[in-house]
Amino acid sequence: MNIIKFEDLPISDDIKRAVIEMGFEEPSPIKSQSIPVILSGKDVIGQAQTGTGKTAAFSIPVLEMINPEEKNLQAVVLCPTRELAIQVSTEIRKIGKYMHGIKSLPVYGGQPIERQIKALKGGVQIVIGTPGRVIDHINRKTLKMDNVKMVILDEADEMLDMGFREDIEMILSKTPEERQTTFFSATMPKGILELTKKYQKNPEHIKVVRKELTVPNIKQYYIETRSANKLEVLSRLIDVYNPKLSVVFCNTKKGADELVSDLQARGYFADALHGDLKQTQRDIVMDKFRNGTIDILVATDVAARGIDVDDVEAVFNYDLPQDEEYYVHRIGRTGRAGRNGISFSFVFGKEMRKMRDIERYTKTKLVKHDIPSVADVEEKKVSTFFNQVKEVVEAGHLTKQIQWLENFCSESESEYGVVDIAAALLKIALGDEEKQEIVEEPSRTRKEGRSKSRDTGASEGMIRLFINVGRNQRVQAKDILGAIAGEAGIPGKLVGTIDIYDKYTFVEVPKQNAKKVLEKMKDIKIKGNKINIERANRKKK
Repeated sequence: MNIIKFEDLPISDDIKRAVIEMGFEEPSPIKSQSIPVILSGKDVIGQAQTGTGKTAAFSIPVLEMINPEEKNLQAVVLCPTRELAIQVSTEIRKIGKYMHGIKSLPVYGGQPIERQIKALKGGVQIVIGTPGRVIDHINRKTLKMDNVKMVILDEADEMLDMGFREDIEMILSKTPEERQTTFFSATMPKGILELTKKYQKNPEHIKVVRKELTVPNIKQYYIETRSANKLEVLSRLIDVYNPKLSVVFCNTKKGADELVSDLQARGYFADALHGDLKQTQRDIVMDKFRNGTIDILVATDVAARGIDVDDVEAVFNYDLPQDEEYYVHRIGRTGRAGRNGISFSFVFGKEMRKMRDIERYTKTKLVKHDIPSVADVEEKKVSTFFNQVKEVVEAGHLTKQIQWLENFCSESESEYGVVDIAAALLKIALGDEEKQEIVEEPSRTRKEGRSKSRDTGASEGMIRLFINVGRNQRVQAKDILGAIAGEAGIPGKLVGTIDIYDKYTFVEVPKQNAKKVLEKMKDIKIKGNKINIERANRKKK
């Protein structure tokens, strides 16, 4: 079966809705091959590397087979580590977001068992756990395995390497014989084969071979930046590196469309390529991209296979990909036909962990890249401008323009020097917009560097202010910075953390400047919205 979209899978509309919201447009190979087989009721051995999307490959069938009317345990997922158990549990919750009456619970060591027992007594249909803690619950009779229909062993080879074989066999022996059993494993050592022979019935072996990671000509960077600053950072990178053609990847169609609108508003020639476009529309966009009518293509993963253009010089991961495998597909859009390419991935906070997974998967180290400063952008623009001036001077044919300039100088009442006139022309051509620097708080400092103040959670020496506008009013960090700098006369570099939410914003300013900011910003407008600014309330514990 050639499945290229989630719509082609025999799954419920509730799950399709959730996976599309999560940013998945197409199932990865392990998903497209495994899901229909598991849904058919067969036992499966899924052989795939970490990062290929195997969590959803079993999570979707698990959710499909659960009967929400029955409140007893129906599926068990065994994981080698607590971290993986939490990760799988999170994925199941996201995929089952619109499925009512289904409860799942991660159980692992290191968490108070009483809390788990209380949750289990409330009725849980899916348990995701480490072998040791699952056995503990079985022995306490808080986990009843009599009605289990499906058991999944995730990263089975890892569990064997960690010495869990006896625990796994004990758990499987407590479940009904007619259950469905699925093993997912990167490798197939002898121990796994012995287990499959003993506990599975005519399993179907699905093997997804990882493609060779051939990206030697691509310099790979990452930039730590908050979501609110991504557009500004992207704009600066494009201005500084000035790639002939570039591809920007977003995880959702909505995100791609919004980014195209934002880029076009800033004067860039950009268009979107995603799964909602008909083939004729895709062809038109790709023709524009190939001939340079647009030089920035904002795409989702499902559209990436159609981007086969040699002149792409830069790839931007505006959103980190859901599966590590997609990262390789994305950056492979550049550095083609022996050319050199460059890629940038935007990350912040918890995304750093995802980036480390990508590094392990690709066996590549992403290098940290600083956010280009306003001076960097200006320097590049001026340099490009003067190169163009040099080319025009060397090409000649300037007789008419020289005559105009001489006439202007002779007719002017005041005497203007040639340098003054050149400077004025440069200002007209490039503008003289005063831009604020981006203030980024490194992701680690949210926990480590914040003062343990008992009031608003502001950093030491700062006051946290509340402003009643946010993302819904299309407010960005630069708007807040600009307003504070413009109205209160405070340099942007002194402004601290800016946290933008849907309907409001928190911003930190130095204690000595707080009163001035509150006075000067009363009743001003940001993005056309009249604002209210006040000191933030005390943080709730």
